[in-house]
Amino acid sequence: MKADELRDKYLNFFKKRGHAVISSASLVPENDPSALFISAGMHPLVPFLMGEKHPLGNKLTSVQKCIRTGDIEEVGDDVHLTFFEMLGNWSLGDPKDPRGVGAGYFKKEAIEMSFDFLINELKLPKDRLAFSVFEGDNDASFDKEAFEIWKNLGISEENIKKFPKKDNWWGPAGETGPCGPDTEMFFWTGEGKPKSLTTGDNKSEWVEIWNDVFMQYNKTREGNFEPLRQKNVDTGMGLERTISVINSEDIFLIDTFKPIIEEIEKLSGKKYSENKKEMRIIADHIKASVMILGDEKGIIPSNTGQGYVLRRLIRRAVRYTKMIGMSENFTSKLSDSVIKIYKDVYPEVKKNEDFIKRELEAEENKFRKTLEVGLKEFEKYAQSIVINRNISDEEKGRNLYSAPKELPADSVFKLITTFGYPLELVIEEMREREIITDLDMVKALIKKHQDLSRTSSVGMFKGGLADASVESRKYHTLQHLILATMRIVLGNHIEQKGSNITAERLRFDFSHPQKLTDEEKNKIEKIVNEQIQKKLPVWFEETSLDGAKKIGATGVFEHKYGERVKVYFIGKDSDNFSKEICGGPHIENLSELGHFKIAKEESVSAGVRRIKAVLE
Repeated sequence: MKADELRDKYLNFFKKRGHAVISSASLVPENDPSALFISAGMHPLVPFLMGEKHPLGNKLTSVQKCIRTGDIEEVGDDVHLTFFEMLGNWSLGDPKDPRGVGAGYFKKEAIEMSFDFLINELKLPKDRLAFSVFEGDNDASFDKEAFEIWKNLGISEENIKKFPKKDNWWGPAGETGPCGPDTEMFFWTGEGKPKSLTTGDNKSEWVEIWNDVFMQYNKTREGNFEPLRQKNVDTGMGLERTISVINSEDIFLIDTFKPIIEEIEKLSGKKYSENKKEMRIIADHIKASVMILGDEKGIIPSNTGQGYVLRRLIRRAVRYTKMIGMSENFTSKLSDSVIKIYKDVYPEVKKNEDFIKRELEAEENKFRKTLEVGLKEFEKYAQSIVINRNISDEEKGRNLYSAPKELPADSVFKLITTFGYPLELVIEEMREREIITDLDMVKALIKKHQDLSRTSSVGMFKGGLADASVESRKYHTLQHLILATMRIVLGNHIEQKGSNITAERLRFDFSHPQKLTDEEKNKIEKIVNEQIQKKLPVWFEETSLDGAKKIGATGVFEHKYGERVKVYFIGKDSDNFSKEICGGPHIENLSELGHFKIAKEESVSAGVRRIKAVLE
């Protein structure tokens, strides 16, 4: 099975069952400062899961592009990917809701459709499937309903396992919010008769391919789990993993990876079968980098936020090419393979091809210079520190091997953190020179450094829609106001290239070739504050993409499907200050904003500027 076939099968299956097909959202969250990237299909739908009305109704389906950064160090094994596609279907509101909310569905319909798709569309043998449900605890009871539904579909009780919250519970995304039990579907990939499905590491031959989440509780700030007013169904099926399972093949040899692997083989002169880990990491990281760069939000490599993740991915890829003997620049060449794979599914990667290649080349060149500097520093350390002594058996166990020369752990740590020389390459150089170090101590220092960085990052991105909803709505509405104003002051070439919202400020990136003058900044502030003082209303209309285009709304029009959208207006019917396609939460009147001020303006990259703005 090919990726195109599975995407089409999935979307058509749910379309026939009354679901509206929606396009993949940007990889960069629109309204959630607590996350760097979209990591699941439900992420862009949070406002609608919380009760906001979706313009296409209460039953939706999509293929969402996702980035997960927590497992970057794990990439190289058989299952972990940084970029992946998530197939999903949603029901916003249970038809049994006594308030009459929506015309959605809940557990019975969701489970029955999942089973139908697995058996009749994917043709998976029933005897190689197993299922799990929530066993219940002090917060919520055993999900007997899901258990009985599977039984009624002909699944034996021994193949329906009851697992605890750590296995069969989703959410909330933050400290509070929607959450609930889930039911997971597994496929046996081992030899012979399937073993019993168990929790933890023992289920390695069982591969999870689908997850139906039943959002039926709300976790309060006091830690209580209350029945949710709007019950939702949220499902997710990983496209790459499912294809790998169906085809019984290496996930890095399915059709969305194989051309990249083949190009790496060609460039390196090495075989994938003999260099799996290195080639998997290179293919995964370059693919993820291309998809981030090609996204409509225009993220570029930097030392913070999404840009830091992108920089790390590119540099890790370069690092692993050195390990398989690739010394020439390669990122731009590999990007051709990625763009060819996804150009029809996500046309933005083809549209932004020149930008992608330019940024990849620039970052690769920067890192190769960093490696040169790091190697020179390493040589200084290697020549100056030589300690001749006997190495104890205990030290042999924790060091690289027995040798008369030792480089202190803090020196290795400095090479990594100050000069950017990667640990893997430090180890390679040490092996060549028969130098030892206390690797346990080095890793402990690195972990401490990463924990401090992570704590800092959490502080930067704390909050989110649930915890700072009022401020999020204010700053999100302010984005519309700033974009419209900049087009008046600077020209119609201005496009939003990215944003980040916290409860304290807005970061807004925009396309512009030069630094803003003081006069331009003052004029932008003056016009924005004038609109706030006018107390303009904020309202929306639902229309088609063509309809939005005809009325002059700004936004992204490269969607694959002819779906309906919300156009948010600032101003009265006859005198709109702003018209923009958007799905996020907004305030109802600009009078709620207060006073707008530009705190800082700076360059992000060639042709992209950034302002940091506050409401006082």
